[in-house]
Amino acid sequence: MKTLTATHVKYYHLCHRKLWLFDRDVWMEHTSEAVAAGELLHQTAYPQRAERYREISIGGSKIDFYDPQRKVVHEMKKSNKMADSNIAQVKYYLWLLEEHGVENPTGILEYPKLRQTQPVDLSDEDRARIPLELEAMKALLADDTPCPPVINKPFCKQCAYYEFCYVAE
Repeated sequence: MKTLTATHVKYYHLCHRKLWLFDRDVWMEHTSEAVAAGELLHQTAYPQRAERYREISIGGSKIDFYDPQRKVVHEMKKSNKMADSNIAQVKYYLWLLEEHGVENPTGILEYPKLRQTQPVDLSDEDRARIPLELEAMKALLADDTPCPPVINKPFCKQCAYYEFCYVAE
C-alpha cells in the first residue's frame, strides 16, 4: 500500500471516488483548466514567499510554505468552496508536524483571489480523529471492489475527473 499523503486526506474529505482513482495513479489534473489556474495563482500570488518560507517534505507529503521560526503552515487555495477538505489537509499537515516533534504548529489557509485568510489549529479532537480517518482511508483503498460511486455534487462539474466520472451520461 502507498504512503498516505495530504492529497489523500483532502480527497477523502472531498470525494471517495477521486481518492480511489488518485491512489491508483489515475490522474486527470494535467487536462484541467481549473488546476492550471490554481498552479498559476500558486506561482504568482506571493512571489517573495520562496525567500521567506521553506518547502518541506514530511511523512510522504510536501508542505509548500512553512515558516519554521513561527511554526506556521501556509496553504494557498484558489477558492474557499472546498473549505472542509482544505481545512482537513492543513490539519493533517499540523498533525504530521506534531508526529515529527514540532510542538504547537498552526496553519493559515490563504485565498489570495478573495483576499481572505483563515487560521487553522489542531484540536485534541482532531488528534484523535486523524488516525481513525487514516485507517478508514486504508480500508477504502484496500478494497478491490470497483471504484466508489459518483457523488453527483455541484462542484463535480469543476473537477478534473468530471469527464471520467460522467462518460456514460
